[in-house]
Amino acid sequence: TTPEPTTSEQVTTSGTTPTVSITTTSGTTSSSIGTVTSTTTTTTISTITSRPTATSSAVTIPGTSTPSTPGETWWLCECIKAVCIEDDKIQVVPVVCDPPPKPTCSNGLSPVQVIDEDGCCWHWECDCYCTGWGDPHYMTFDGLYYSYQGNCTYVLVEEINKKVDNFGVYIDNYHCDARDVVSCPRTLIVRHETQEVRMATVTPNTMEVEVTVNKQLVALPYKKFGVLIYKSGINSVVEIPELKMNVTYNGLSFSIKMPYSLFGNNTQGQCGTCNNNTADDCMLPNGMIAENCETMADHWQVVDPSKPQCSPGLSPTKSPSITTVQPCKESAICELLRGSVFEPCHGVVNPDKYYAACVFDSCVLPNLDLECSSLQIYAATCADQNVCIDWRSHTNGVCSYKCPSEKEYRACGPIQESTCKSSQQNETSTKQVEGCFCPNGTMLYDSSMDVCVKTCGCVGMDMIPREFGERFTVDCQDCICLEGGNGIVCEPHRCPPQDQSTCDGEGFYKVIVVNSEDPCCPINSCKCNASLCTSKAPKCSPGFEVQSHIPSGKCCPVYQCVPKGVCVHGNAEFLPNSPVFVDKCQNCLCTSNVNSSTQLNIISCEHVPCNTVCQPGYELQAVKGECCGKCVQTKCVIRTQSNSNLILSPGEFKNDPRNNCTIYSCINIQDQFISSTSEITCPAFNEESCKPGTIAFLPNGCCRTCAPLDSPTPCSVRHRTDFLVYRGCRSLERVVMTECEGTCGTFSMYSVEANSMEHSCSCCRESKATMKEVTLKCPHGHTITHKYMYVESCSCQDTECEISQEKQNKEENDAASALNRLKRAISLASK
Repeated sequence: TTPEPTTSEQVTTSGTTPTVSITTTSGTTSSSIGTVTSTTTTTTISTITSRPTATSSAVTIPGTSTPSTPGETWWLCECIKAVCIEDDKIQVVPVVCDPPPKPTCSNGLSPVQVIDEDGCCWHWECDCYCTGWGDPHYMTFDGLYYSYQGNCTYVLVEEINKKVDNFGVYIDNYHCDARDVVSCPRTLIVRHETQEVRMATVTPNTMEVEVTVNKQLVALPYKKFGVLIYKSGINSVVEIPELKMNVTYNGLSFSIKMPYSLFGNNTQGQCGTCNNNTADDCMLPNGMIAENCETMADHWQVVDPSKPQCSPGLSPTKSPSITTVQPCKESAICELLRGSVFEPCHGVVNPDKYYAACVFDSCVLPNLDLECSSLQIYAATCADQNVCIDWRSHTNGVCSYKCPSEKEYRACGPIQESTCKSSQQNETSTKQVEGCFCPNGTMLYDSSMDVCVKTCGCVGMDMIPREFGERFTVDCQDCICLEGGNGIVCEPHRCPPQDQSTCDGEGFYKVIVVNSEDPCCPINSCKCNASLCTSKAPKCSPGFEVQSHIPSGKCCPVYQCVPKGVCVHGNAEFLPNSPVFVDKCQNCLCTSNVNSSTQLNIISCEHVPCNTVCQPGYELQAVKGECCGKCVQTKCVIRTQSNSNLILSPGEFKNDPRNNCTIYSCINIQDQFISSTSEITCPAFNEESCKPGTIAFLPNGCCRTCAPLDSPTPCSVRHRTDFLVYRGCRSLERVVMTECEGTCGTFSMYSVEANSMEHSCSCCRESKATMKEVTLKCPHGHTITHKYMYVESCSCQDTECEISQEKQNKEENDAASALNRLKRAISLASK
């Protein structure tokens, strides 16, 4: 073939590809179309808006059967295109790609490489990445930061031009403090065609999340109708592979990642418009742009039956909350964002907005530790940009994350942990996520069974790892773990034959008990139930108690009364060496000796010793109800002036043996024996004035007188002088005192007519008397005035006298009798 002359033509390339010169070397290549002979060609490529292509010299393909029309193109192989020039001439156009310049994304994240539609070249795109955290703070798709404290359900993302059926992401916020100042996310809602996925926080301000699909709780991983839900570290992830998007939520923060190629310039809601331009991120549902995103966020309410106070479409009633906060002492946790801990990420993701959110949370809600969410979402954003930071260990436990005992925490773990049932993760992937992972040397058995195993075998419903070939029993099934198939193969557990025992004895009944050696094979046995026994315990007499024993091989007890080893008296029991009260006249003690006939302990008694000697003036008298008599006073015991004891009966008078002028008497007043001592004062006596032979003693035997004893003395006034003593006080000098003295006609004679004694009583007593006063001096030196009676005249006066016929009431007569005796003693003393 004759080479054609070299040509130079202008071809198209991408808008980011610079002009280059390509030189091809002539030669012969073999293809399915035929032999193509080309010559050395130099091609110039210019920069325009179409796909990059290059031209070579036209060639002729003889004998080809492919119909070719001038201008028609087709692909020969990867990135090589053929163009029909004319007739049998085609032009081979290889596609050459040069890296386009890397743009800057407004959200601060790195752009991603996207393959062109022809599959040959690629270009840069800024993906849509929206996050929310804390109370809550938002970062729109284009990187605009704002805070919003609404208490309703809102649109995060919806399409402006609907391309996907029933598609959107929504957030349910609630006031997470008592003052209703700030809000926190409670539920993240993802809708796609026929499914509605809800990721709800179980306990407020925690990272415990449960997932429901169409209001039904589901287990993870879940895959149905183009929606995949799984756990990735601390996050629950909803992924829609067809849309190349995923939504993560962990109870404290969320993120939405969507490709620009499918959603660029076609998003609206609180996450803004994804077009790499923050100017229109605060767009309202009517397409207008609000002054700030806090005002905009209020307009994206949706109908929520659980929140009737929220009315979509109405203007907000509250003014926008202030995202800035008054200066306060920010938490040391927030300082970590600007410090050396996060420094490796500062060049990739700017921490300023996250720091501002952290300070806001620490000042407004210092007790909820919400500032941890700012560090967590910043670390997650860094990890998405391939920068993983272990930051929780620097918070002194404030932001610690506790894992189950069988797992360990890692700040940098795989997005999806490899399992025994899945292939290894792509080693070229550098993206990581924090969470709880299986310890080194173990791996996750299956994403649906959260069990770490050392070797891949089997895991059944008991969640216990088994090795291949291992035999075990579970749920009374004999199982074996086999490689391949369903893994665990089981058959019913076989039990050994048992003896069929009968339970005929009294109190026995048949029962099936668990076999401790083999719980799956119960044992038939006879069990004793005492309530089925007919024999009852007897009632024992005092001193005896019931004892029972069960004979060997029997169920029902045998009863008998046995002695307690005590004494019994009056149905009361007494322990040995304890006193026993029988009666007052005996002292009894329970002994340890046993009566062989009664089998009871013997009671030993002794009579109570009685006192039989009484003091003078006392007599031993019996006391009703007492075993011993009692010394009772019957006479007065008087101590005489000579220190001797004088015993007098009631009513008895007696002179002192050594002094006839002293008279002792005894009276009984209400069972009280009262003794009295009387001193007889003799009238003045002048022995010289008496006639010889007329001196004699008065009848009292104490005083002397001149009058003969047998001459009658008329009743008259007698004067005498003496000191007057009253209550220990004495007159200063002798006082003249008067008294009546003499005899009066008194007789007692028998009357025949009356057949009784007749009495005539007359008493010499005062007929006229006056009261006089005298001054008495007392032992302590003071004086008192005392009145006494002065008799002026005396006469015989009749008195009543009779002999008591019967004893009257003793208590009524004692006082009168005592008074009469005293008067008689005084009268005798005066005589």
